[in-house]
Amino acid sequence: MNETTSKPSKPRSLEGVDRRPVQSSGEDPVTFGFLPEAPSTPVLVTPAGPGVDLPGWLRAHREAVEARLLRHGAVLLRGFHGGSVEKFEEAASALCATLYREYGDLPREGESNRVYKSTPYPEDLSILFHNESSHLPQWPMRQFFSCIVAPRSGGQTPIVDCRTVLARMRPELVELFATKKLRYVRNFIEGVDVSWSRFFGTEDPAEVERRCAAEGTSFEWTAEGGLRTSRQADAVLRHPVTGEAVFFNQLALHHPSALDPEIRSALLEICEEEQGMPRNVFWGDGTVIDDAVVAEVRDLMDRESVAFTWQEGDILVIDNMLVAHSRSPFTGPRKIVVALGDMTGESVPAPFATDARVPPPSGVRC
Repeated sequence: MNETTSKPSKPRSLEGVDRRPVQSSGEDPVTFGFLPEAPSTPVLVTPAGPGVDLPGWLRAHREAVEARLLRHGAVLLRGFHGGSVEKFEEAASALCATLYREYGDLPREGESNRVYKSTPYPEDLSILFHNESSHLPQWPMRQFFSCIVAPRSGGQTPIVDCRTVLARMRPELVELFATKKLRYVRNFIEGVDVSWSRFFGTEDPAEVERRCAAEGTSFEWTAEGGLRTSRQADAVLRHPVTGEAVFFNQLALHHPSALDPEIRSALLEICEEEQGMPRNVFWGDGTVIDDAVVAEVRDLMDRESVAFTWQEGDILVIDNMLVAHSRSPFTGPRKIVVALGDMTGESVPAPFATDARVPPPSGVRC
């Protein structure tokens, strides 16, 4: 949910709530299917009748849900209840007991220490495709979204399969991303982004330095009392469960080409250099990534993406390594809450560039 001023992406819109049931029986309390025009993701799960205990069903059928997540990347739970933060947390906890409590990039939702608000960001702009926390040494394998208040228009959370993105990328680009990797540079500037104290959860600079050193993140304190961090990360990884190679990063979100040209120019004037931008991404060796490369990747992700209209009470579950997400512009009030879980990190293997494309497993079918 990291943010940068951006040009709107154009995912395919999947309006409507009709579904195509593919598995059901008289005894099944839920029905599995898909949204119209989206034959592969997300898997749609709806109650077959009234009074279904969603958390109870999820606990009893966790393996079945996980199997579908590993094949399709995303599951949409719809029609079980109205918009409710409490019911969302109960459902997310049923699938993932280890919901993350220490995420510094998002504000907390109310009294909960495991549910976050979505990124506070201008309504008329898109948040571009990214895998949550892929620029950090630790990231969630599971990410949960729930619609508490649906917007008047827009505000979808488009998703795109990172296996498909990699498979349809030019081989030359796959090799570049797999071998050169990426370097994320972030400047914590009060009033522009979250403060370093909120992000790290401490007011102690020495503790920040200790954590950065332990994580292999370079850092320097700026004259204005801000903090600049820099870390190298893979752009292509192998999923630790399925073994599939995935395009896993925050390239589109961090690169300055996503900015409106006037805003980009103004920020460069204020920051004086690319390294001083609030967020930026370079090749792993620190060289600049050409705008055209990022535009090619963004266009590919937009073409392959799908989107659905939020209904209050919807819960979207994604495998954060198999699926990247974004946010469309919207009008009217919108409240989407977020939970994260099953944290993992840099022990996840990176495939060789020449071995970056592998077919999806036969796996479970919806």
